[in-house]
Amino acid sequence: MQTKSKDKINIVTLGCAKNIVDSEVLLTQLKGNNRDAYHHRDDINPDVVIINTCGFIDNAKQQSIDTILSYAKEKEFGNIKKLYVTGCLSERYKQSLEEDIPEVDGFYGTRDLPDLLKNFQAKYRNELIGERVITTDSHYAFLKISEGCDRPCSFCAIPLMRGKHRSKSIEDLVVETKNLVKNGVKEIMVIAQDSTYYGLDLYGERKLPDLLRRLSDIEGLEWIRLHYAYPSGFPLDIIKVMKERDNICNYLDIPLQHGSTEILKMMRRGITRERTDDLIKKIKDINPDISIRTTLIVGHPGEEEKHFQEMCDFVSRNKFDRLGVFTYSHEEGTHSHSFEDNVPETVKRKRYNSIMSLQQKISHEINQEKVGKTFKVLIDRGDKNNYFGRTEFDSPEVDNEVIIPVKNSHLRVGEFYDVKIVSARAYDLVGKIL
Repeated sequence: MQTKSKDKINIVTLGCAKNIVDSEVLLTQLKGNNRDAYHHRDDINPDVVIINTCGFIDNAKQQSIDTILSYAKEKEFGNIKKLYVTGCLSERYKQSLEEDIPEVDGFYGTRDLPDLLKNFQAKYRNELIGERVITTDSHYAFLKISEGCDRPCSFCAIPLMRGKHRSKSIEDLVVETKNLVKNGVKEIMVIAQDSTYYGLDLYGERKLPDLLRRLSDIEGLEWIRLHYAYPSGFPLDIIKVMKERDNICNYLDIPLQHGSTEILKMMRRGITRERTDDLIKKIKDINPDISIRTTLIVGHPGEEEKHFQEMCDFVSRNKFDRLGVFTYSHEEGTHSHSFEDNVPETVKRKRYNSIMSLQQKISHEINQEKVGKTFKVLIDRGDKNNYFGRTEFDSPEVDNEVIIPVKNSHLRVGEFYDVKIVSARAYDLVGKIL
C-alpha cells in the first residue's frame, strides 16, 4: 500500500556527511513531487519515517539498528503508519534485515532512490539534479563530487556498500554549487569517498585541481574546503591551486590511517610511512599555512606495540593540526576480515586514548601560537552567552570553534568577522571582535 500524498514524511539521517547529501537529495525529490517532507524533525508527528543508515563500522551499525528498532516500536504502537530504511546498512544487509525486522515496510540500498520514491507516488525528477534542500546551517553545505571507491583498502567496507568510483561531471557540480550559493551558501565542503581520484573515470585523468578552479570562480562562494583526500598518488597541483585561490581554504582532510609501513602494507594502502612523511613535507613546503586533518586506525590485526609506537612517533613528528582516531572494526567481506582480530578491545581503547592524549598536547601547542593573531571567522551559531564560529582552518562539527562572548558583540549567523584570538585551549579558541 502506497503512502498518501498528504502524509507527513520525516527523514532521519545517520552517519557521515555523504549520507547528509543523500538525504538532502531525497528531501529535494520528495518536495519536488509536492510531498510534505522534513528532515530530522521531532515536532511534526510524522506519518512516515525514512531512516538513512550507516553501515561503516560496528558502532555505526549498532546505532542504525537501534534507530530502526526504535521506530519499529513506534509503528507497532500506531504512532507512525509506515517505516522505510535506506542507505549503507540497508545496502549491505538487506536480506537479513528483512528477515529480522519485518515491521519495516521496505529496505532500499544506496542506489535505489527511484524505487523508494515510488512508495510516495513520486517520480525521480531529472530536472531537480543540482537542486538541493539544505539541512545543515544555511550558510554551508556539503558537495559530493563522486560516489563509490576503487581503492583496495583491506579494512574498508565502503566499496561493498557504495560500489565503484563514479565521478559527477564538472559542469553538473558547477551548476549545483551555483544553486547552493544562490540560496545563501557561503562555504562548501568538497567530499567523496576518495576526492583525489576525481575525474579518472570520466576524463581519463585526475581533475580535482580543474574542478577546484571552476568552483573558485563562482561569485559569492567565500570558502571551499577539501575533505577525504587519499595519500597514494596525491596530486600536488591541488595544493598549488589552494595557494593561488583566496577562497580555497588552507585546509586538507587526508586520512592516513597508520604510521607503520608494515601495517600500511597489511591495510593495502599503497604507500609507506616514509613516503607519507615525504608527502606531508612537500605539501607544507608548497603551502606553509595549510592546516592538515587526518584520521588513524588503532588495533588493526597484527598491530603490535612496536607498530603502535611507530604511529605515536609519526604523530609527534608531523604535528597534525587536527586528528581523529577509530578503533579497528572487524568487517565481514573485507580483506582484513581474513586475519584474526587479535588486538583485544581493551588494548585498542588504551591505544586510542594514548593517541588522543598525544594529539591534545599538540593541538594545545598549535592553538597557543594563534593567541594575539587576527583571523577571518564565520559565525555558525550563538546562544545567550556566546557566539561560535570557525576560521578557514576548521571544518564544522569536527574541528576547533572560536568562542566569542555575546557581551559587546552583535553578530549575525552566517556572516564573516575579523576576530582577534585572546586565549586558547586544546580544541577551542576564544576571541573578540575588532
